[in-house]
Amino acid sequence: MGSEKNSPGRAGRRTYGQACPIAHALDMIGERWALLVVRELRLGPRRYADLQAALPSLGPSVLAQRLRDLEAVGVLRRRAQPPAATRLYELTEWGTELEPVFAALRTWGMRSPVVPLEGDISADTVFLGLRAFFVPRPDDPWSATYLIRLERDVYRVEVAEGELTAVARGETPDPADVHVASDYRTLQSVLSHERPLESAIEDGTLTVTGDVDAVRRLVGAVPPR
Repeated sequence: MGSEKNSPGRAGRRTYGQACPIAHALDMIGERWALLVVRELRLGPRRYADLQAALPSLGPSVLAQRLRDLEAVGVLRRRAQPPAATRLYELTEWGTELEPVFAALRTWGMRSPVVPLEGDISADTVFLGLRAFFVPRPDDPWSATYLIRLERDVYRVEVAEGELTAVARGETPDPADVHVASDYRTLQSVLSHERPLESAIEDGTLTVTGDVDAVRRLVGAVPPR
């Protein structure tokens, strides 16, 4: 979003130079790709390589700069993950407060009269969509824990009495009722009802170990859109 009219700020950073909280927010998160980097951290920490894989059109130098910028203003932080001291990026508590902004942008963007929703998505986007569009089923209050592996990433989804209670990325030692393995394009097509679950299971692009009916209920809780 940064324009050529922006003026240089501290440490050479570009700024709108407006005494306005909206302009100040855009100074911090308004650069191209910045919000998408934040989007990819909403379900948990990621390594630099994971962010590159999730945002393949984002060049490495720009990604590195966005990470530095977002860390400098306190939206995200770096930490080392033992035992190999792998560097992880995660949102700060203040960074997680952008969640309502994403909700508003999602609703507004889906109502666009001119721009179709097309192009690639990331694995996190599939689960962020599940979290956003899941409709509680008080008339069918099932409970189940799902461990879903999409290529290089693993996600944990928990439903209790028909309510979606948790969606997070990462391995966990806790047991799950259902194990699902697929690729993110297949799972997205099933959750969006573009493809029947049974078809994906039949051709092997989606495998289920455990309660298949619990997977049917999860898919059924996400209405077509």
